[in-house]
Amino acid sequence: MSTLTKHARMTTLPVGRLVLGLAAPTIVANLISSLYNMADTYFVGGLGTSATAGVGVVFAVMNIIQAIGFFFGQGSGNFISRALGAQEQDSANVVASIGFFSSLLAGGLVMAGGLLFLEPLARLLGATETILPHACDYMRYILIGAPFMASSHVLSLMLRFQGNAVYSMLGMVSGAVLNVGLDALFILVFHLGVAGAAIATLISQIFSFLLLLYGCSRGDSIRISLRNFRPSVRHYLEIGKGGLPSLCSQSLASVATISLNQAAKLHGDAVIAAISIVNRILMLANGVVFGFTQGFQPFCGFNYGAKRYDRVRQGFWFCVRTLALLLVALVILLALFAPQLIRQFRDDPAVLEVGVRSLRLQCLAFPLTGWIVLTNMTLQTLGRAFQASFTSLMRQGLFLLPLLAFLAPRFGVLGIQLSQPLANLITFSITLPLGLRLLRSLPETPPELLSGLAPPVLE
Repeated sequence: MSTLTKHARMTTLPVGRLVLGLAAPTIVANLISSLYNMADTYFVGGLGTSATAGVGVVFAVMNIIQAIGFFFGQGSGNFISRALGAQEQDSANVVASIGFFSSLLAGGLVMAGGLLFLEPLARLLGATETILPHACDYMRYILIGAPFMASSHVLSLMLRFQGNAVYSMLGMVSGAVLNVGLDALFILVFHLGVAGAAIATLISQIFSFLLLLYGCSRGDSIRISLRNFRPSVRHYLEIGKGGLPSLCSQSLASVATISLNQAAKLHGDAVIAAISIVNRILMLANGVVFGFTQGFQPFCGFNYGAKRYDRVRQGFWFCVRTLALLLVALVILLALFAPQLIRQFRDDPAVLEVGVRSLRLQCLAFPLTGWIVLTNMTLQTLGRAFQASFTSLMRQGLFLLPLLAFLAPRFGVLGIQLSQPLANLITFSITLPLGLRLLRSLPETPPELLSGLAPPVLE
């Protein structure tokens, strides 16, 4: 399909069908990516509670690496979708190249700094003396893969923002399948322990990186090249405007994970392991939320750039309705089968008790994240950087951290468990009017576009 035809589809096809078509491969990629992140926890679960907790505390480092990838990927991707809708191909090529090469460099800095201070970093993340060796074994290889992991997220997001969600899905899914197979090989056959799980993740990340880079050189995808790597303050400001909310959100997710681990370690390795397992399980539900909203983003950016504000509103409400139904059904299943799910990762009575209650409490408020994330992503795509950054800060920073500091000392493990659903509830109460105000602020679509007297804006 030609570039012209593909971009025309963004402004002419029925909204629901188009958003579903963009979201479906992204949801699949996110779910499988979540499954292979869970695979490390699953296979390591047979090595003991401390080993499971060791993988869990390193999750904060992976959030930092993802934060870099999402910053450059969302920042450049948001600009790309608006630029393509406004027929600015050259600008899109330059920003894509800047985003990719900058993420490689930033990932390299994280790798160097993390390896230099490996053990102190593990302690900062919440590792106890019994967890420390496992955390260091796992984190060493995760840090080596940081440049590939960060830039893979950039490539995946840029493909999605161009409407090439299938290429993005294939790159992520292939790495995920490889990771699961290598986990089984390195842990069960070669008996490499926690380090085996990390090596499997490293190899799969490099494999995904190479596939995604190849995908960006095929068809009508935007070309990434050193020739187009022409960084400037103006370009980084554009990337920052679109990527800062993701950087804030992911960075605070890392801080929140560290804070949860620090609070949990006062109650033993089993509590850290349980909270880690619950967070991995909820990655599946988050895969649906972020997959749907990331599928909406290119649609939103293209139509906003083409001044089809009516379609932006229609797409937003379609996502709200669909996400509400999906998430309610999903959390009912998670709550009902919580014991069976936790037991799959670690059949330890102490882990099971804490994990089941944590998962069920999280399920109470989790459906609200659909509105929260969709509002944030829409603000981000439309370049409303301050508002998008504010909504990103709320759940993990402005509310979760104070709630954790207040509830954990007073109610112990229950306080830790209550802090996350309460943060979701408070965040929803604030983002609800923000999202409604955003929709009302969109201009009216020019009459000539609605009447069909002028063709939709094409590249």
